[in-house]
Amino acid sequence: MKKSVGAKTLLFPTPVLMVGTYDQNGRPNLMNAAWGGICCSQPPCVAVSLRKATYSYNGIVEHKAFTVGIACQSKMAEADFCGIASGRDVDKFAVTGLTPVKSDLVDAPYAEEFPVVLECRLLHTIEIGLHTQFIGEIIDVKGDEHVFDEDGLLDIMKIQPLIFDTSHKGYHGVTPSIGKAFSIGKEFQK
Repeated sequence: MKKSVGAKTLLFPTPVLMVGTYDQNGRPNLMNAAWGGICCSQPPCVAVSLRKATYSYNGIVEHKAFTVGIACQSKMAEADFCGIASGRDVDKFAVTGLTPVKSDLVDAPYAEEFPVVLECRLLHTIEIGLHTQFIGEIIDVKGDEHVFDEDGLLDIMKIQPLIFDTSHKGYHGVTPSIGKAFSIGKEFQK
């Protein structure tokens, strides 16, 4: 029998996403957001949900763009700080030593040190309640050379993405593959 815990924001796993924006003065900002993920295949899109109170909110609205970096285990403290501090009060790039890079394709920055970045043009804005969901069309995905495998594909084990535990408010990593998607279940096809 399952035990009810009520209506809560519990979903496992939840990615740690580093949302890059420019503020009204053109200063780069980075925030740690866990409410997000891929939301469409064609066109390729990612959604991130932010509260209006966040400093990044107005940056997305004003510039009609954002980036999504994949937080990695080696930069866990920097990623966490970007979720603790507000860009209103501190230059997160200066404090953490992360390097802001201007996207060539959209009006938003990203941090060089995170191994994968999605460059996104704002496509839709959906008011949900406390959060606003920003849907960005993925214009390009960039990855550091060392996170690709021999087939030229991004390798999750080389990226070492952070995963957020919404229940215990902790960070986790990934383990090696335990099965091949869209294959292992074929044993049930008769």
